[in-house]
Amino acid sequence: MYDIYTVQEGDTLEKIANKFNTTLQTLYEINKDISTLENITVGSKIIVPIPKPSIFDYYTIKKGDNLYKIAQEHQTTAEKLANINGLDVNDYIYENQVLLVPKDGVDVLITKQGDTLEKITTELNAPSLELLFQNPNIYLLPDQLITYNKNN
Repeated sequence: MYDIYTVQEGDTLEKIANKFNTTLQTLYEINKDISTLENITVGSKIIVPIPKPSIFDYYTIKKGDNLYKIAQEHQTTAEKLANINGLDVNDYIYENQVLLVPKDGVDVLITKQGDTLEKITTELNAPSLELLFQNPNIYLLPDQLITYNKNN
């Protein structure tokens, strides 16, 4: 996804690329009319990628941890943690193993056979249009990861 950015006093393409967590090459590719750094002036409009916030944190397993304890600490379920990380809820987890855990305000769902958009929106307590905006490729096939960032 992209947005239009208005060049400000003191901006360079490099500063803009850093601001939007992208590269100069990407800016050149999506702005075909910018052939050199000198082509931008204050007030110019350029296309920039919208930074997508990460929806997961990394968690390193400590001695004594189990999926249920980790899930409770991260306001999710052991089943969801297991699914996100390709585990079975009864699998042994190892000290220093790294897991993906949903960030605060993010809920996840792994689709099952027979799921419908209505069922998913109800389970995630999410407006269907917002859910579709955040997950543009919902196929309703089993084992698809659907996320809902309540902070958006």
